[in-house]
Amino acid sequence: MIRTLICGRVFVGLFVKKHKFLRCVTVRQQHVGYDVAVVGGGIVGLATARELVLRHPNLTFTVLEKEKELAMHQSGHNSGVIHSGIYYTPGSLKARLCVRGASLAYAYCDRSGVPYRRCGKLIVAVERGEVPRLKALYERGQKNNVREISLIDAKAIREREPYCRGIMALDSPYTGIVDWRLVALAYAQDVQQAGGAIMMGFEATQITMAAESPAGSPEGLKYPVVVRSSTGEEVRCRFVLTCGGLYSDRLAEISGCSTEPRIVPFRGDYLVLKPEKSYLIRGNIYPVPDPRFPFLGVHFTPRMDGSVWLGPNAVLAFKREGYNLFDFSSEDFRDAVCYRGLHKLVMRNLAYGLGEMYRGMFISAQVKILQKYIPEISHNDVIRGPSGVRAQALDSDGNLVDDFVFDGGADELSSRVLHVRNAPSPAATSSLAIAEMIADELEVRFTL
Repeated sequence: MIRTLICGRVFVGLFVKKHKFLRCVTVRQQHVGYDVAVVGGGIVGLATARELVLRHPNLTFTVLEKEKELAMHQSGHNSGVIHSGIYYTPGSLKARLCVRGASLAYAYCDRSGVPYRRCGKLIVAVERGEVPRLKALYERGQKNNVREISLIDAKAIREREPYCRGIMALDSPYTGIVDWRLVALAYAQDVQQAGGAIMMGFEATQITMAAESPAGSPEGLKYPVVVRSSTGEEVRCRFVLTCGGLYSDRLAEISGCSTEPRIVPFRGDYLVLKPEKSYLIRGNIYPVPDPRFPFLGVHFTPRMDGSVWLGPNAVLAFKREGYNLFDFSSEDFRDAVCYRGLHKLVMRNLAYGLGEMYRGMFISAQVKILQKYIPEISHNDVIRGPSGVRAQALDSDGNLVDDFVFDGGADELSSRVLHVRNAPSPAATSSLAIAEMIADELEVRFTL
């Protein structure tokens, strides 16, 4: 395990050294204006900027990111799984984008030298009552054209995962793992090499129509939209695309678009298997999803650095970028707890939510669930690990918005803005396919 961990870090270190962009802060590029400004330097924003600049080399594009580095939030705080597309409703946008996105992701990593591992995944039934749901999941995967899936028995489970116990499993060898932040940073490098600009430390707080032409500009109001930062800096453009993740609803609001669906942050806390016990897990091991509950449940996830993550749970975060238990924002907390959609979701899932909170506080409770799949794991084999925050879109009836939401408007300003309001998991896996879809939408709406 120690050798694996060291080798993984050396591999990633060599990749970062080769791609010097990954460790630098992009400087401002001087333009009077841009054809399109993309607000949000996460994996969806960067993938879309890449797609746009490659399609339209004669137009000008910029990415505006509020942090000093790219892909610092959901894109850099996730499980790192390359999903195959099993779970999603046949024919749905999510299903189509995930299946295509996985194929595009593997091909992109091969071309760009981003390290990944196709370690596979088992979705394991440990009780007889789960078998019908597992078989239905297999049929769903077949309808979604997921590659190479099959149902296997207990003996085959042990051959794939010697320490895993189950009575039947869905085997998905096409599932893999990757560091999605490295992928996002590679997208950013592509953007710059194709002539796009990336501006760090630009927190968009206002989107308005310009009252007059920029000083010294002979072109009049060619760039009529002004995006202002929290420090007073301005970027002018013809059109705006926002891919704001955890802040997508607020970005929509400042441009005069609807505040719904509302983003409610859910924190997922992981445990980490101690290095000397990592031999217990070879690939991803997932539970059979229970349709009664809003989230997937705890699972086993190997990482590119050789570690193994266990979890996550799902609890309300008191800050949209609150990765620690005691992180708190009064504005974020008020927005969440005052939203009637959250009230309805909580009341429908009260017992489940309390259970998630309990398991988050007491490691032994989460280990008990893990032992259903890997009986050899004990409380002494795990430590608390990292956390991520999921930007979950909720409607006012308390329903999880499970597919992509585009939002614009009809007035002078909002007709020049397109918001990606919800890009739910597996947005990273689907990022290149999502980028194609968003670029198509922009071309139609804005006649690029």
